[in-house]
Amino acid sequence: MMLMDYLNILIGGLILIIGVLIGVAFLTLLERKILGYIQIRKGPNKVGYMGLLQPFSDAIKLFSKEQMYLSYSNYVTYYFSPILSFILSLLVWMLMPYYFNMISFNLGILFFLCCTSLGVYTIMIAGWSSNSNYSLLGGLRAVAQTISYEVSLSLILLSSILMIMDFNLLMLNYYQSLIWFLFLMFPLSLCWMSSMLAETNRTPFDFAEGESELVSGFNIEYSSGGFALIFLAEYSSILFMSLMFSLIYLGGYNLNLLFYLKMVFISFLFIWVRGTLPRYRYDKLMYLSWKIYLPISLNYLILFIGLKILLI
Repeated sequence: MMLMDYLNILIGGLILIIGVLIGVAFLTLLERKILGYIQIRKGPNKVGYMGLLQPFSDAIKLFSKEQMYLSYSNYVTYYFSPILSFILSLLVWMLMPYYFNMISFNLGILFFLCCTSLGVYTIMIAGWSSNSNYSLLGGLRAVAQTISYEVSLSLILLSSILMIMDFNLLMLNYYQSLIWFLFLMFPLSLCWMSSMLAETNRTPFDFAEGESELVSGFNIEYSSGGFALIFLAEYSSILFMSLMFSLIYLGGYNLNLLFYLKMVFISFLFIWVRGTLPRYRYDKLMYLSWKIYLPISLNYLILFIGLKILLI
């Protein structure tokens, strides 16, 4: 019986990972199409019908290019940090609360916070081990930004945890059967949305990849497979953050089409923001995190603690 359980988890995990990778491939196509229409031009439309084969041709091109190795880099950490980043971005998907054939454990929210905080180290090591001033500066920026917004993400998440009094993601579904948490804590959901953008290094908070001053940031020295893995990890985390927003604020998890449509809509918002807003200023980014989101999330937390005490 135990062997069958392990086999089920393994097969479920493989199907999930393949699904995530295909989802990431088509998310890149969706992004290029939407940005094309925002800028009044065509997106990819040559490779296959309506450009549907474009992500696969991009993947073949990236992974078949020659891998360059820097003479003065710290070779082992330089080589393995994109792989570790990619593994972490896939590992966090094991949280997806299926009712069957998967790991759906009681401390899922803590596991999510642990995996996202470990992702900081991969960026830091990638920037440092390249032994380039540009990549080191990009890595430092990304680490400062990600750590700052992890604090606000955790505190915003604490309010939802207080509402359900559990760390299991499945419980979010039961407690949102009457009303979505989006309506109960609308300002917090907006804070969570922009913190998600900062956490995944997306426009308008893409300072780790400030092209005007840092060329391409922490990943400047990576080419072919290494760059592709960093790229996949970033887009996988965008999809996962969209999943988390749907779970926490948009009614929890239901195995139906509506849940996936909500997830696609949040991913669309990521792309829409990229096509609309210019890049923020770095000091304002830090001000936003520590002077605005931190007080708002703490005040909401105190409010919900007071409501819990009153109700008990």
